[in-house]
Amino acid sequence: MSKETNSARTLSGTVVSTKMDKTITVVVERVMKHPLYGKYIKRSKKIHVHDAENQCNEGDMVTIEETSPISKTKAWTLSSVDRKSAGI
Repeated sequence: MSKETNSARTLSGTVVSTKMDKTITVVVERVMKHPLYGKYIKRSKKIHVHDAENQCNEGDMVTIEETSPISKTKAWTLSSVDRKSAGI
């Protein structure tokens, strides 16, 4: 009688690299308050994400979902493409 829920973490960010096959690099930015001075500062992290269909381009806004490890550096998979880039 237990209900199974999707408890995977999701984040959103911007694609900065698509040079690898079936892998994209996404920058996820967050805003935090400095513990002493109280100023709000940006922190960012680059995450390797599994993109099975190679559907993303640089500049796209995407939502990613945490999964079990796929390789040494990949533990996230592409959930959806929120906004396509204008294209260069």
